[in-house]
Amino acid sequence: MAANWTTLRELLLPDGPRRGRAIESSLREAIRDGRLSPGTRLPSSRDLAGQLGVARGTITAAYTQLVAEGYLLAKHGSGTVVATISHDEPSTQLEKTPAWRLDLRTGVPALSAFPRAEWLAANRAALAALPDEGLDYPDPAGFAPLRAELASYLGRVRAVSATPEQIVITNGSADGLRLVCEQLRLTGHRRIAVEDPCHPGERELVAAHGLEAVPTRVDEHGLSVSELAKTDCRAVMVTAAHQFPLGMVLHPERRRALLAWARDVDGYIIEDDYDAEHRYDRPALGAMQALDPSRVVYEGSVSKVLAPALRLGWSVIPDRLRADIIARKRVSDMGSATLPQAAFAVMLRSGGYDRHLRRTRTLYRRRRDALLDALAHKLPDWRPIGIAAGLHLVIRVPDGIDDRLLSQALAARGVNAPALADYSTQPIFPGLVVGYATLTPDRLRAAVQEFAALDGFAPLDGT
Repeated sequence: MAANWTTLRELLLPDGPRRGRAIESSLREAIRDGRLSPGTRLPSSRDLAGQLGVARGTITAAYTQLVAEGYLLAKHGSGTVVATISHDEPSTQLEKTPAWRLDLRTGVPALSAFPRAEWLAANRAALAALPDEGLDYPDPAGFAPLRAELASYLGRVRAVSATPEQIVITNGSADGLRLVCEQLRLTGHRRIAVEDPCHPGERELVAAHGLEAVPTRVDEHGLSVSELAKTDCRAVMVTAAHQFPLGMVLHPERRRALLAWARDVDGYIIEDDYDAEHRYDRPALGAMQALDPSRVVYEGSVSKVLAPALRLGWSVIPDRLRADIIARKRVSDMGSATLPQAAFAVMLRSGGYDRHLRRTRTLYRRRRDALLDALAHKLPDWRPIGIAAGLHLVIRVPDGIDDRLLSQALAARGVNAPALADYSTQPIFPGLVVGYATLTPDRLRAAVQEFAALDGFAPLDGT
């Protein structure tokens, strides 16, 4: 294409302006899309300037820029020619998420229930009250008014013992876990105990930040401290208020034993309080952190209450770790964004967060009850576990069923219901880990209908 120099006048800006940047851009695009093929010799700067009616210096500047970028080659005695470049288009999507007909994944609240009007009002109020200096780079520990509100809220709702100075605002609980893992590694830790079963992403995150995740058995009373004591770990991650995914509360004796273990090994407990506010049948136990603030790192976020998209969480840090973790937060991302923090502080102060929790507790209990009722009627041999709290439950399916094959068979029908085996390194019992927060009661009943259609499915026994 365009081997004849006279065609360049039509190729480059036939009706557009003759400005240098526009000519440069048109040449670049013509080379990218193949209208100017590799090896094509371009006219001299004087000739092309004459064709386009612009100054010669304009063309010289465009050629020089495109030579520097690799689109053109300037050969002494041979003029300027089009270089060979790759025409591969960059990927616009890293990974395609399946479009599930019924998505029962865990960890997501009812996104349609997000309090949009209240959040907008909180943002307006926060921005109106924020002084000009509040728009500067943030305090790496977090927005001071939010830390003050959180200290009050966590003390009132979760019995956490914390001053505003002990709280670090993070980009979600994963950011908080990252900071702690990196600091532990720098202070000599090489391994960290995690519950077994636990979320697979937890093990991945720990490994990504330089520590080995050591699976530690969970039984009906929660994490087995006797099993933990057999490891050489000096740090452990627990979901004490609502074990993920099995749903039990860490037994009071286990709590005391775990705290004693941390003191004996001079170690730390990372308490992930990921959905403790969502309890339906009895009040939640207070956080472990208050029993020994010097040994427990408390992690929380708004992801299970408001929305994961906010990327807003907090860590209550023991004194010995706090200064180093704040310094690490500063050098890693310069602190979390101030404006969402300021808006959340307004929601806490105004009671909007509490009101939203009351509304969604009612919503989630109704959805949970619809799922339980459908299971009782359609699949009485499939036993729900961990139903007193949270946004998910585990369905124990009859022994002999391969839960991975069951999950795959459901996926083939457009139903996302992960197998319990995917959360554990050791066999426990066959089951499905089912989130119910995002689906209406009718859609949850439809999901159970899909389960029932596969009850007794021949390949489920692994043959």
